Amino acid sequence: MKRLIGLGLLLAGLLYPFAVHFGLAHFAPWQFALLLGVLWLARVLSAPKRPGARWTALGALAFCSVLALSNSAQLLRWYPVLISAVMLALFGSSLLRGMPIVERMARLREPALPASAVRYTRRVTEAWSLFFLLNGLIAAALTLWAPLSWWTLYNGVIAYAAVGLLFAIEWLIRQRVRGRS
Repeated sequence: MKRLIGLGLLLAGLLYPFAVHFGLAHFAPWQFALLLGVLWLARVLSAPKRPGARWTALGALAFCSVLALSNSAQLLRWYPVLISAVMLALFGSSLLRGMPIVERMARLREPALPASAVRYTRRVTEAWSLFFLLNGLIAAALTLWAPLSWWTLYNGVIAYAAVGLLFAIEWLIRQRVRGRS
């Protein structure tokens, strides 16, 4: 059931810009809020206790509540900004205290990381933090000043292509760094 809920949230996130673009002609914003809220509530109730998972879900539920009460089509466009802000907070805060998030993920596969790998994972966490900052700013600018079609193109295609490109670049750099070790 947890995987189904996670898959539902993933699909909702991936399809969200297109659902907003094409769905506003048929559905009210409060209906989008209800669907998203149900998915996030299910996530809160079924998710294991991971750092930030509850706060992320509670933030999303607060957004869904405000969206449902306001029934604002303009507010629908702020969801990608919220997601980028949450990811920035998650990655950025891990740089300030504790272990950077990319190091935590790396240690799942290789618990005894050498010092060079620890420095590298910190840099990767910094890169992702910068990405989420820029992505959120672009999404906010498009929300405020661009037509819905531009917002949909960026948040539904370009942002995901940028994520994929960043993953690919990081993977290539990691292979090169590992080759030197």
